[in-house]
Amino acid sequence: MKHKFLSILAGLLLFTSLGVYAVPEEDRTALVNHYKQIFPNIKFEDYVYGALAMNPEAKEQYDDVMDFPPYAYDVRQGGVIWETPFKNGERFASCFKYEGNNVAASFPYFDDKTNRVVTFENAINDCLKLNNEKEMKYASQEMAILTSYARSLSDKAKVNIKIKSPGALAAYEKGKQYYYQRQGQLNFSCATCHVDNAGKFTRSEQLSMMVGQASHWPEFRAGTEPVTLQGRFMQCQKNTRVNVKEPNSPEYNNLEFFMTYMSNGLKMQTPVFRK
Repeated sequence: MKHKFLSILAGLLLFTSLGVYAVPEEDRTALVNHYKQIFPNIKFEDYVYGALAMNPEAKEQYDDVMDFPPYAYDVRQGGVIWETPFKNGERFASCFKYEGNNVAASFPYFDDKTNRVVTFENAINDCLKLNNEKEMKYASQEMAILTSYARSLSDKAKVNIKIKSPGALAAYEKGKQYYYQRQGQLNFSCATCHVDNAGKFTRSEQLSMMVGQASHWPEFRAGTEPVTLQGRFMQCQKNTRVNVKEPNSPEYNNLEFFMTYMSNGLKMQTPVFRK
């Protein structure tokens, strides 16, 4: 079954005609069906919880923590940064539709004018640059704390990534290729853990399914250490002995684009606690 599933994905080729933009949706449907076979008792909407959805006791403990999240102070600090006016009197909210409410669910997106994937963090720095302010270091704790608040404005909004142009489809395909590409000393791919072996254990950690992984960032590790999605990419690649890319690299941005598309239809839950 696993080989059949992977061959289906590998056989989906990149075309440029408008009529084949259903291919990403076919990928997503195939992946969701793959997980339904492995985890028949887990509801699709619970994929946002990752491995917690596989362990009722761990999920109950998580719910208790989330009643009084230890990172609440950091999120409030992110709100202060978000609301503090720039030198010209503008604020972050002025750079986003609806003052930032329910917009993060549509990030990342592909910008045909600049021919690049634009992540939410890119949009934050674009806003700073537009207002003659110093940009934040990508994947830094400062960026994570700000986005913990900014993304919370989209909490419970459904992930809604669109692929509407040949450039967007090409970026998606590059992200997909990177996800399934074996790399490093251990010859692992992202899919080795989160598709082929989802639900199994590596040491004491149960491996989560990929669908849903992009819907809940940033995370607060141990409740106090903010980590962005691309920061997590870097951690995973270090653990699997892969040459780590720089955050905001084309490879990571395309990977984030692909992974977030795979979470389409799930409600954002952000920020969250992880041990």
